[in-house]
Amino acid sequence: MTVFFATLAIVILLWFSWQLFQAKRFTRFKKQVNEELKPKVIAHLRAQLEQQRCEIYPNTDSHIEASIAYWSQYPVRIVQLAFAQKVIDQSWLEQTGNIRPCQHLYHVQHQFKAEFKLPLWSDQELSDQEL
Repeated sequence: MTVFFATLAIVILLWFSWQLFQAKRFTRFKKQVNEELKPKVIAHLRAQLEQQRCEIYPNTDSHIEASIAYWSQYPVRIVQLAFAQKVIDQSWLEQTGNIRPCQHLYHVQHQFKAEFKLPLWSDQELSDQEL
């Protein structure tokens, strides 16, 4: 009976260790999103909005700051916009080993995801407006 409890205790400790490892990996991914992706996404968003200025879309500094605040409010939105703007892709997730943490982020923060249809804007629309 003692062997059973000792084995059970070891299994529980191993399971807790695995859960701790997974939690640290997820936290590291969120930190990477906020420190590495966020500046790239914000710069790309700012450039797109400034390039898209016209009478229909004035995109003043207030509009740009509001867009940045909206898209950078939650890590899931940063990742969504990074995918939409092609700042990152599936191969980046594979290379960094972040597929599972990204899936978990989408699950945990599903209520904060932005609802939009790709593409947010196309290069064709932007070039048509310049003419």
